[in-house]
Amino acid sequence: MVTSDCLFCRIVAGEIPATVVHETATTLAFRDIDPKAPVHVLVIPKAHHADVSALAGADPGLAGEVLATVAAVVAAEGVAASGYRLIFNSGPDGGQEVFHAHGHILAGAPIGPMVSR
Repeated sequence: MVTSDCLFCRIVAGEIPATVVHETATTLAFRDIDPKAPVHVLVIPKAHHADVSALAGADPGLAGEVLATVAAVVAAEGVAASGYRLIFNSGPDGGQEVFHAHGHILAGAPIGPMVSR
């Protein structure tokens, strides 16, 4: 399902441009427009799920495909060996801003502490 008022659904539909770094039949990976690290790529399922828990509950196979896409992206970006952080924000308290399941790959430099206060 694609929702017309969802930013990421609109990217999937080609209505909003994105710098795509990897695409499969079910997932899309593209550069964040406000990067927080030298490598900052978002990985999303093409189907709309509000957050990672909704995705895992509705379609565990697709959740696995999202993680397989993460593996392909970190290999292509050359950061698999040096390391990366994968973040799935969920809900307002978790810092989620776009309510379409997505993981942030952050890499290319030391990322710092897990949580900063």
